Amino acid sequence: MPAINLRQVEAFRAVMLSGSVTAAASIMGITQPAASRLLRDLQSVLKMPLFEKRGTGLVPTAAATALYAEVERSFSGLDRISAAAEEIRTRRTGMLRVAALPALANGFMPRFAGHFLRDRPNLSFSLFGVISPLVIDWVLNLQCDLGFAEAPMAHAGLPSMRMPTLPRVAILPEGHHLCAKSVLRPRDFEGETFISLTPGSSSRHLIDSVFTKHGISRVLRIETTLSEIMCGMVSSGLGVSICDPFTAAEFASRGVVSRPFIPRIDFEFAAVFPPQRRPSPVAEEFVEAFSAHVRAMETSILSAPPKPVRKKRKPSL
Repeated sequence: MPAINLRQVEAFRAVMLSGSVTAAASIMGITQPAASRLLRDLQSVLKMPLFEKRGTGLVPTAAATALYAEVERSFSGLDRISAAAEEIRTRRTGMLRVAALPALANGFMPRFAGHFLRDRPNLSFSLFGVISPLVIDWVLNLQCDLGFAEAPMAHAGLPSMRMPTLPRVAILPEGHHLCAKSVLRPRDFEGETFISLTPGSSSRHLIDSVFTKHGISRVLRIETTLSEIMCGMVSSGLGVSICDPFTAAEFASRGVVSRPFIPRIDFEFAAVFPPQRRPSPVAEEFVEAFSAHVRAMETSILSAPPKPVRKKRKPSL
């Protein structure tokens, strides 16, 4: 990476302090074109944009804000500033706060985040598992830099990016008679005790509508707010259900058997970003890498259907 010089850093700092190139030039005692040239040269050396035009003014990017903190702490240490800029540009430093719905936060996303952070030893990271309405609220109020919420979302104006869609799966307790089937359909649930999510949730509506369309009567006596609780109840042998694939996978070794369900009921979710500001480079990279990770899970689900589980024979006396 080419070396930066002190005047370029002074111009950057002056613009951050004053909010305009004209005022920065006045602070430095140079002409406005000279200050602009120093700023352009610095962005060229760092190979990343530091400001965005908004009307007649300049707005610092997330990278500029992160770099400015380093400039203020180490204004006289150009080597350290240059190294910090390189880390910001290559997305290895900074802070990333993520809120995710429980289906992702109960295992799948923490494992992904662990791998993501290995190559970024200077990146500080926070992960919060909260229900989708809180994910949206926390991102809106800038408590988090990034969120993952179930779609469709109530707040249509929030910048978002749809993640790969995965099918929900049927979940059964080990030893249940339906485990003998490799694929389950609505008719298989006739008369079965069914554990549901609470009314009002989009998941509950989608699942109920499928069984209603096929004229299937289930025994609806148990409700809960979280798929993790639902899986725990299924593992006890209390009943059966339809679940998102992430939570079902977490309970695969905890007494829960999953099977593909036809017709397909999609589990849809999206990455959401704070409004009126561009996502940081590391947030964009996290979303891109996580999307690829989810897509790989979809491939494994669709390409390798599970084999039927045989009931255990009781030992003969």
